Amino acid sequence: MPLPLRAPGGGRTSPRTADALVAGVVLLVVAVWTLISARYASEPALRTVLGWALILVGCGALYFRRRQPVAVAVVTLLACVVYYPLSAQDGPLMIAFALALYTTAAEGRFAAAVALAAVTLLAVGVGEIRQQPGHRQIDDTSLAMLAGWLISLVAVGRAQRTRTAYLHEVEQRALAAEREQEARARQSATEERLRIAREVHDVLGHSISLINVQSGAALHRLGKGPAPEAGLATATEALEAVKATSKDALRELRATLGMLRRADEATPTAPASSGLALLGDLVERARGAGLDVRTSTTGAPVPLPPPVDLAAYRIVQESLTNVTRHAGAGTVRVTLDWGADAVRLRIADDGGGAPEDGPLGSGIRGMAERARAFGGELTARNADGGGFVVDARLPLAPPGAPGPRPGSDEPPRTPPASPRTPPASAEGDPR
Repeated sequence: MPLPLRAPGGGRTSPRTADALVAGVVLLVVAVWTLISARYASEPALRTVLGWALILVGCGALYFRRRQPVAVAVVTLLACVVYYPLSAQDGPLMIAFALALYTTAAEGRFAAAVALAAVTLLAVGVGEIRQQPGHRQIDDTSLAMLAGWLISLVAVGRAQRTRTAYLHEVEQRALAAEREQEARARQSATEERLRIAREVHDVLGHSISLINVQSGAALHRLGKGPAPEAGLATATEALEAVKATSKDALRELRATLGMLRRADEATPTAPASSGLALLGDLVERARGAGLDVRTSTTGAPVPLPPPVDLAAYRIVQESLTNVTRHAGAGTVRVTLDWGADAVRLRIADDGGGAPEDGPLGSGIRGMAERARAFGGELTARNADGGGFVVDARLPLAPPGAPGPRPGSDEPPRTPPASPRTPPASAEGDPR
């Protein structure tokens, strides 16, 4: 099996340069051997010149062995046929034909390689049989060894051809799998973005716009300074409209989330906790799967807007799921760091980590999209001391949340994570 030639800088040598080097090495070996043999055998100068010309032709043809393998094999064989009866020095020109025969088989011309090997063996055998007794150059044992040698060259060339084709197929499959994985990851990220956009726009966009218009109209009428009774009626009318619109929005949101609910899961009839309020249950389920999950909190927790709260919960949930499925870890530490304007989530395990050069999975890409959707960020990497770390930062208020009015001491208003006053009917928090 030929070894790949490499340039001094570490790159692979070009095929033509490699062929030139091989032809030069074979010519050097044949020339040195012939010069040594010339010290023990003399012949006319014309034969010597013709012998060297045949050596140059046979070895020089190896430069074209991969572009024209069959033609090069024929040329080297004819050079040997003329050289050995003509020259008394008997240099190893047969090496050139052996290499050309191997290349013919390795380049996929198996039938031609078999034919050339058979012709060579028949020609040598017939030539020796026609010799007078006692004048044979090759005995029966050497003839059998020549046959085995030719068969071996063809067989090794064929095996190299098969191996090269197999490695090429494996490489193409790996490239196809990598492209497919990247395409799936991009598709997953796109689907996650579309899902978040649909949830925010389709369910809430229309209703919130109506509430804004209704409340704006009421403020406009109240701004004209009507009588107290008329102002009270206007405010009551506006509040009833806002109540009806928000009730419809909650119902639509419940229907949308109901499509994501499992088939065997009952529809809730009372407001339920969501987001980080369910972190304890999530940790207990992970512990039931065999993980030693440890939680810690720094800073003072504050209510989060429901979308941000849900995104934080999903990030922790996806991280623990990845640890359970892929990390082979025993211990996981979940840390919540509450800051002045953001909450930072850190999920670190002591498992084997992820491959250094491998692409990020679709789950990590989805978590990063969730964080970026609310103006945050997420990184996932192998820890220095081993294991894997997911670090996410989520603002306490989503982008575009209203802040304090200029000249007012009123702090920014952040929607609570869950209603403080539980509704009396199923029209409450649908989460």
